[in-house]
Amino acid sequence: MLQKIKTFDFTLFFTPLALLAFGTVMIYSASMVYAPVALDLPSDHFLHKQFLWGGLGLFSMVLFAIIPYRHLQRLTKLIVLLMLLSLAGLFVFGIEVNNAQSWYDLGFMNFQPAEFVKLGLIIYLASVYARKQKYIENFSQAVVPPLILTSLILGMIVLQPDIGTAAIIGFIASMVVTSSGIRLRHIIVLVSITVSVLVLSATQLVTDERLSRFSGAFQPFNAPDDSGYHLIQSYVAIGTGGLTGEGLGHSVQKLGYLPEPHTDFIMAVIAEELGFLGVAIVIGLLSTIVLRGLFISKQCDNAFGSLLALGISSMIAIQSFINLGAMSGMLPITGVTLPFVSYGGSSLIILMTSMGILNNIARSVHVKEEQKTREKQPSSHSFNQVQRNREGERVWQN
Repeated sequence: MLQKIKTFDFTLFFTPLALLAFGTVMIYSASMVYAPVALDLPSDHFLHKQFLWGGLGLFSMVLFAIIPYRHLQRLTKLIVLLMLLSLAGLFVFGIEVNNAQSWYDLGFMNFQPAEFVKLGLIIYLASVYARKQKYIENFSQAVVPPLILTSLILGMIVLQPDIGTAAIIGFIASMVVTSSGIRLRHIIVLVSITVSVLVLSATQLVTDERLSRFSGAFQPFNAPDDSGYHLIQSYVAIGTGGLTGEGLGHSVQKLGYLPEPHTDFIMAVIAEELGFLGVAIVIGLLSTIVLRGLFISKQCDNAFGSLLALGISSMIAIQSFINLGAMSGMLPITGVTLPFVSYGGSSLIILMTSMGILNNIARSVHVKEEQKTREKQPSSHSFNQVQRNREGERVWQN
C-alpha cells in the first residue's frame, strides 16, 4: 500500500483537493445568506452538503487511483448499459429542474445521469477506438459505429431537453474521436455532417427562451431586468472586486442580487471577494490539472490510457471554459458549474473519480519510466556486489 502511495502523481492528487477546499470555503461564503433568505434553509446547509460530497469524492478518487485503469476497458459494455438505462429512466422517473427532466430524486440527493454519461462516454470511446487502432483509417468500420451510440446518447439528453449538457458532451466526445488517429478527411466529413444536422434541426432546437440567452449574453443591457439580469449582476461583482477584492465574506452581490451564487456564478463571488488574484489562482489550478492530464496522455504508450487521459482533461477544460465564458459574457448562460469549486453532488463525485482514474494512468506511466531507467543503468546493489567480489579476490590472492 505504501509503495502504491509513493507512485501517486501528487500534482493530480493535491491540486483537485486544493480546489475542493477553496471551493467549500467559497460555497459557504456565497450561500450563507442566500440559503436562509431565498430557500428558507440553514445558513450552513450547502456547506454540510459539500462536505458530504467532498468526502465521497475523495474516497472515490483514492479508490480509482489504486485500481488499475485497464479494468475499466473490460467493463465497457456494462458502462454503456448503465448510461442508456439511466438516461431512459429519466423519461419515467425523472424530476424536472430548470425546465429539464434530467434528475433523479434519490431522497438524500438529486442525481444527474448526464454527469455519469460524461465520464462513461469517454471510457467507451477510448476503449473502442483503442481496440480499432489497427484499422482506424477505415471510416465505415472503425470510425462510424461508435458514433451511432454517441448520437443516440446525445439525442436522449436533447429530448430532456438539456441542450447545453448535450453540447458539452458532444465537444468532449469530439476531442476523443479526433485524437484517436482518424484521417483528416474523415474529421472534415464528420464536421460537415454535424453542421448539417444542426442547421436542419435549428427550427426545432431554437426557441425564444434559448434566443434570449444569446441576447442576454451579448446585449445584456437591452433587457437589464430580464435576460440580461444575471450577467449584469456578474459584471457588478467582477468590477467591484478589482485586483484584491472586498475581502472574504464581504460580497454584496450574493445578498440576493446574484442568482445561483454558490453554483453557476460562484466565480463572480470569488472575483468580488478576492479580486483578480483569487480568480487567477483558481484558473491557474484548473490549468495545472488540464495541462498535466494532457502531458500524461502524451507520455502514455497505451492507446486506451492515452485517449482516456485526454478525454478527462478535455472534460475539465471545456466545462471550465463554458462556466467562465458565461460568467464573463463571452458565452450564453447554460447552467454549467465550475469544476471542483461550485456546489454539486453528482458533478463533484464524477470529477473526483475522473481525477483518480487520471492519477492511475499517471502512476502507470511513472512505473514504466522507472523500469526503463533501471534497465539502462546497473543497480547500485549489483555494482557494490561486484566491488565486494573483486576485493575478496584480492584478499584471497594475497
